Amino acid sequence: HQTVRRLHAQRSEAYTVAELCGLFGKSKQAYYKHDSDIDLRRMALEEFAVQYIREVKAKDPGIGGMKVWAMYCRTFSDRDRIGRDRFCDIFDRYGFKIRRRRRVRTTDSRHSNPTYPNIVKEVIPTRFGEIIVGDITYIPLESNDGQRRFCYVSLLMDSYSKMILGSSVGMTLEARYPMEALSEAMELLAAHGVDLSKTIHHSDRGVQYTCSDYVAELRKNKVMTSMTESGNPKDNAEAERINNTLKNELFKDMVFTEIGQVREAMRKAVMFYNHERPHLSLEMRTPAEAAAETGRFKRQWISYRERAIDAMTAGSEIEADKAKATG
Repeated sequence: HQTVRRLHAQRSEAYTVAELCGLFGKSKQAYYKHDSDIDLRRMALEEFAVQYIREVKAKDPGIGGMKVWAMYCRTFSDRDRIGRDRFCDIFDRYGFKIRRRRRVRTTDSRHSNPTYPNIVKEVIPTRFGEIIVGDITYIPLESNDGQRRFCYVSLLMDSYSKMILGSSVGMTLEARYPMEALSEAMELLAAHGVDLSKTIHHSDRGVQYTCSDYVAELRKNKVMTSMTESGNPKDNAEAERINNTLKNELFKDMVFTEIGQVREAMRKAVMFYNHERPHLSLEMRTPAEAAAETGRFKRQWISYRERAIDAMTAGSEIEADKAKATG
């Protein structure tokens, strides 16, 4: 069939499809039926791709096209899937693109609690449990009278694998909810055999993370404490990103009326995020897969922060070698 198609394309003025089919002992009807079968298969594969995207979007409404593509490739073999360009075209054509929402500040640093220096700003983690980052974000709750209330999600994430280690949802900004997330994270890290005395906890300077109860819990587990040095969100960028992913992707277009709905959605979101959703920064691994690795992942973009840290480290090593040589 492919030979007939190629010859007809090259010499259509000299040979008809019927004549070429006769040369190869095939009927014209069989030739066109084969074309029809190909078209049906193409349509079926496209429909399967649309169905798959919808299934993933039901779990993570705001997930981007390339992450869904990576998941699609894992699920279907080469024979049973469409190409990347066509997949991206479908993603756009069926209206699966993402819109972003604004973020509201939840940190209150106006307190007299002790704070701690930022000890992670020159560290690039190379293993699970080396650095964990925490933050709090808000989720709106709608009511029948049109008034909007909020509940608050406290999260702790592993900086290396991007795994969500602990989460808690509360109606207030009390420290008890970040502490619930911390307790969950400590249990998970311990279950993975992490030496907590070599773990750094990094957060902003919000009152929840600087209060005596929270700091005491970190000390009890021998975890080192690190905090941002200003109110600049870039000082806790990874925590900011997971908040954005939660609100603008995992919870995208969801409407909640009471806190129980948020807690259930959070439970499902954490399972999906940790075990199914791939990350560009992890070479398209899931956090659960990345947690078993060590060493740095190859970036798909230039990280100027990592480049600066590498240059600084290389310079320090050169100076150390010089000192040894002259000593």
